[in-house]
Amino acid sequence: MEKKYLTTTELAKLLGISRIAVFKKIKSGKIKAKKKGRNFVIKRTELGDILDESITEKRKAEIREAVKKTVKEYGETLKLLGKE
Repeated sequence: MEKKYLTTTELAKLLGISRIAVFKKIKSGKIKAKKKGRNFVIKRTELGDILDESITEKRKAEIREAVKKTVKEYGETLKLLGKE
């Protein structure tokens, strides 16, 4: 069963930043988190907004190009795999 919340450590690993950086983002309001005991937890439903914000426009363009290239080169294979 998938957890509803992530710990600050899990989010830090996912974003590739330190726990301290996660705490700073929580304190500044960039990441919505709930206080649970002495720790913070982040709803998984907030993950899309957090990840979208942490990806730069340059990186988004790189990802778009990579997806286009993959679809161009492997489009037929991807269609066949989607039918399985």
